[in-house]
Amino acid sequence: MTISLNQTGKRYNYDWIFRRVTLTFSEGQRYAILGPNGSGKSTLLQVIFGAIQHNEGTITYGTPEKPIATDAFFRYCAIAAPYLELIEEFTLSEIIHFHQQFKSLLPGITPKKAMELVGLEKAANKQIRNFSSGMKQRTKLALAILSDVPVLLLDEPCTNLDSAGTAQYQALINEYGGNRMIIVSSNDEQEYFMCKEHIQILDYK
Repeated sequence: MTISLNQTGKRYNYDWIFRRVTLTFSEGQRYAILGPNGSGKSTLLQVIFGAIQHNEGTITYGTPEKPIATDAFFRYCAIAAPYLELIEEFTLSEIIHFHQQFKSLLPGITPKKAMELVGLEKAANKQIRNFSSGMKQRTKLALAILSDVPVLLLDEPCTNLDSAGTAQYQALINEYGGNRMIIVSSNDEQEYFMCKEHIQILDYK
């Protein structure tokens, strides 16, 4: 799996968030998009994901076997981000089973195992609306990291997590990151500890 950006830019009205981004993200590599708050890190990640349309340049996706259409890329990736909402009427067990209708879990991972890995097994029948912000974030991380997809996108993944939650996140990455492409948007080294490639968003202003 590769993701290629060629002279890609995004603007809101007349203000460019970033311009002329030319990068190739490769299978098995881990990348951190770095920069101060409000610099456009999350916007770049959302453009890569396809949630936001870019204004200039191109983005292409592909595997060694075939190119992937932009509107099909979501099948190949999972994302966790603070601004993505969970269905609050569902219980934790229900939301995991709902998620499995769209993306399978990694081999050997059951819903029960997923809940245990983030310390939420006792909340299996609790509605998401009654979760704390930290519990919601752990749920998002479990759904993303434990999905059987080749690309993992993480936007400030330790938001609302305490030290124990951050340790759980790091353990999940170490154990289940595998040979997947991982792209992290962050300014906290605890979140991108595994990334050897660093991309400075300010280089594209």
